[in-house]
Amino acid sequence: MSTVTLTQLPATQWRELARQHAERADTLTATWREAHDAHKKHEIEDFLFSYYPVRPARLRHWTPGAGVALAPCDSPDVADAPEVGEDLSQRAQARWFTQHDGAVMLDVESFMADRGSAVKYIHSILSSTQTRPANLGCFGLHEWAMVYRDDLPLRLGGAGTDAVVEANKIRCTHFDAFRFFTPEAVPLNKLAPTRETQPLLEQPGCLHANMDLYKWAWKLYPAIPGDLLLDCFELARDIRYLDMQASPYDVSKFGLPPVRIETPEGKAEYTERQRGFAERSAPLRARLVECCERLLAQ
Repeated sequence: MSTVTLTQLPATQWRELARQHAERADTLTATWREAHDAHKKHEIEDFLFSYYPVRPARLRHWTPGAGVALAPCDSPDVADAPEVGEDLSQRAQARWFTQHDGAVMLDVESFMADRGSAVKYIHSILSSTQTRPANLGCFGLHEWAMVYRDDLPLRLGGAGTDAVVEANKIRCTHFDAFRFFTPEAVPLNKLAPTRETQPLLEQPGCLHANMDLYKWAWKLYPAIPGDLLLDCFELARDIRYLDMQASPYDVSKFGLPPVRIETPEGKAEYTERQRGFAERSAPLRARLVECCERLLAQ
């Protein structure tokens, strides 16, 4: 059992951090929860809770990450005492957590015994991705290739959508997008990504690779800080909107204008926003790599 900690948070501090985290999670998931409570689909944000199978309630739970202990209240007043004691007790009983001298912390050895191979893989894919230049020339055509020669209601219609696919070079590097291409679109891609080649092909300009920082963050949780998890979720949510705006689907019912990648102006807008997301993703990817390296060094 690992009992070495880098710091210890007093109860007043960590309880406030936990409260702020829950409020931020509620704000970030408000649009989806409103639609869900009204029994309505939200074709943009549903993806965030289906492809990434984490419910909003789980996002509300804050942890400080590895190397930080949560201290009990030294002198709680009568009203606060049961709440603090119960919360610490619950945290101590949670998977991969332990209690030492009254403080609760992640048991790194236990976490790594269960998740060590995943941490190594995540570190490999993220550290290699951040060394590559960003490819900003894909124009979101992966979404178009997913409906190529398919019979769906689309912004340009079936024939118009197919014409866009056929008039552009498809350079999708992300396996989890490529695997949803229609059979007719598969041979049109410049590459043939596989799960095995994913660590070799991921690059920091890819919208889906940057959205997946949230996936990797969740797989590392609770060994990473809660703010990093929510930062990655917020990034994925924001990227998802561009992904759909630049897609062949009609997003007008959400009050959103399309990014018309079938035009030079649309391509320029997409590239600029893609560059912005690549820049925004870089420090989050670096933080996740650092968290992995700390865990692997234990």
